[in-house]
Amino acid sequence: MADRKATAADLGAHIGFEDEAGQGLRPPKGRTWAPRGARPVVTVRGKGSGRVNIAGVVGYQPGRRPHLLYKLLVYHGRKGEPKSYAWNDYRDLIVATHQRLGTPSCGAGTTSACIWSPN
Repeated sequence: MADRKATAADLGAHIGFEDEAGQGLRPPKGRTWAPRGARPVVTVRGKGSGRVNIAGVVGYQPGRRPHLLYKLLVYHGRKGEPKSYAWNDYRDLIVATHQRLGTPSCGAGTTSACIWSPN
């Protein structure tokens, strides 16, 4: 990692960390007390279909404040609607990060190297 920091500093680039997360929209199970032998009835709002996914990139540059860029995807369970991100969504997020920051960007993963050369 230290060699990438030096490379990023020499190029005036940002070091980026990308991650994604998802959360289902099914409501929690409703529970309550009831007399012995009687089934408690609890209404819970929502039908339980859907999902929220978020992918984000944090860009760091020495001596500057960090930048957070993200993309949100909401899946409602409709026909033909994408359920998760495709590879081109990640590509578009990285390209948008590069354009927003206006500097070369270096990846901080185990196999990534400097992605863009200086302008």
